[in-house]
Amino acid sequence: MTGRSPGRAFRRLWAAYAVSAYGSGLGFGALPLTAVLVVHASPAQVSALSAAGPAAGALVAVPLAPWVERHRKRAVMIGMDVCRFAAMASIPVAHWLGRLGFAQLLAVSAVVAAARIAAGAASGAFLKILLPERDLVAANARLESTNWSSIAVGPPLGGAAAGAFGPVTTVFADALSYLLSALCLTAVRARGDVPAGQAPRTSAGTAGGISAGLRHLLGRPGLRSLWINNMLVSGLIMATEPLLAVLLLRDLGFPPWQYGLAFAAPCLGGLVGSRLARRTVARHGRRRVLRVAGTLRAVWLIGLAATPSGTAGLVTVIAVELAIIVHMSLYTPVLAAYRLEQTPRHLVARTLTAWSVGQQTAIAVLTALAGLLADATGPRTALTAAGLLALATPLLLPGRRRLAQAPVGRPERDARPAPAPGPSPRTSSTVPSWTGRGRVTPRPAAVPTPCVSSPWNSCGAVRA
Repeated sequence: MTGRSPGRAFRRLWAAYAVSAYGSGLGFGALPLTAVLVVHASPAQVSALSAAGPAAGALVAVPLAPWVERHRKRAVMIGMDVCRFAAMASIPVAHWLGRLGFAQLLAVSAVVAAARIAAGAASGAFLKILLPERDLVAANARLESTNWSSIAVGPPLGGAAAGAFGPVTTVFADALSYLLSALCLTAVRARGDVPAGQAPRTSAGTAGGISAGLRHLLGRPGLRSLWINNMLVSGLIMATEPLLAVLLLRDLGFPPWQYGLAFAAPCLGGLVGSRLARRTVARHGRRRVLRVAGTLRAVWLIGLAATPSGTAGLVTVIAVELAIIVHMSLYTPVLAAYRLEQTPRHLVARTLTAWSVGQQTAIAVLTALAGLLADATGPRTALTAAGLLALATPLLLPGRRRLAQAPVGRPERDARPAPAPGPSPRTSSTVPSWTGRGRVTPRPAAVPTPCVSSPWNSCGAVRA
């Protein structure tokens, strides 16, 4: 994509993503803050909000997978943005009416998590429709850089706004970003977007929920290994966040601004890694990037367990998080492009849903287990255990042979049937052919086949 225009449709899609990402960055942590400062929830309730919401969202997202397949992907993305706007906007409305409770926060967390999974599945399928496969790494790198820049900029601004006007204000700002994103998506057009009710069906049908996507993930050795590895790495990294909060704020006495700086500053590394993704793949190859960056994003986690107090502790956390984020942002666009290339178009939404459901479930389970271990032994011990497990995850990355598996799922607009062979104007209808018994028998002559204009065919070939 670099060196030529990405196209108006992708730019509009990118703008919609940016609006949503920056709104979510501004409202980062707004639900837990609202639970603590407005609803006065207990620590156990805050932990439940962090773990149970995404887990419930993953369960709700399961029946959404076939629905996403059967509808226009742009319409699904717009619908999920409107759904998230309504859910998030209900919090300030209930607060202004004096009716806000913890149960509503839990329900909103589940709805937003489910809508995020469905929107992610639809956007991945839409991106494969919108762009040729050679542009997928560059496109995902641009989206990844936008995501990390929003995390670097949004939380400090959101924290300042929450301190000045209350956390409910940032919740409302996040809700508005979803509405603006939906408006941006209405201007995006793609000719290959499958109309409602006309999505192709596999032999298993679409009624099986995400089972077809799950079978696809498990049936492709490279995808299977990457999926299992990603579930564990993402789950372990996310499980350390509440542990690190307890360690820094309670045990080491970090002021809140230092705690926010420790998480916001390293996100600038996400801009570096995502912008290097395309060039790194061009120079070293996709397989090497997936293995090396996939390894380096996991080996640094153990360093958080050795965080000291004072300025040295702040520098340690920033350095460790920076190393993780740089390699993660380099790895993620390449992984996303490989995943789309390995998935046929009619299975993209269900495959991405299965991937997200597995990841959210792993995050919820590992976060809960890490919390129990921290309660019993302390946050440093739990951080050490998570870091040691992360050191073993590179063993699950696929080898060269698995990553070399051929792409599947050519774009439908390129899958044109070859013209039926007809008599050649230059040759007779038959030419001699030697049989195994030494006799000459007639066989049909080779017929020049018109070249199909497609990136999947090479012009000039003659097929018999």
